[in-house]
Amino acid sequence: MKNRLPISCPSCDDSLKVSELTCDYCKTKVSGKFELPLLLQLSQEEQDFILQFFLYSGSLKEMAANMNISYPTVRNKLDDIITHINHLKTHNT
Repeated sequence: MKNRLPISCPSCDDSLKVSELTCDYCKTKVSGKFELPLLLQLSQEEQDFILQFFLYSGSLKEMAANMNISYPTVRNKLDDIITHINHLKTHNT
């Protein structure tokens, strides 16, 4: 299993910032305080859902059939993710 980039502090649950990037090839390091891209601020489950949505060309009907869940359940999950993204956008500006 690959290590996943943590998005929240294990101590207080606040959002994390990227503070250092390293080139594997030449070992150059860049330090600073960088925001995570919006999609990386989502949970792994939300990211996986968005990837599936993309791979099914946005067809919630196909997603529901392949996930063996109802269309309204898939639609509600998408609505929840949209709400979460809008919340993140307003807090990151």
